[in-house]
Amino acid sequence: MANICTICDKRPVVGNLVSNANNRTKRWLYPNTHVIRFRLKGQREVQRGAVCTKCVKAGKIEKVV
Repeated sequence: MANICTICDKRPVVGNLVSNANNRTKRWLYPNTHVIRFRLKGQREVQRGAVCTKCVKAGKIEKVV
């Protein structure tokens, strides 16, 4: 499963790893996603998907245990 948030569509981005000699190599920066069961605010249906921790902390979803 790709590291893409199902709520805010946050996805991996490409950045640079910079050394002390200012050499630059490409690297990937991944969002902190976890696959959980959740329910959107105000809805009854339960979904399962990758959600970033920023969406969980912001209260955009309700975790279903």
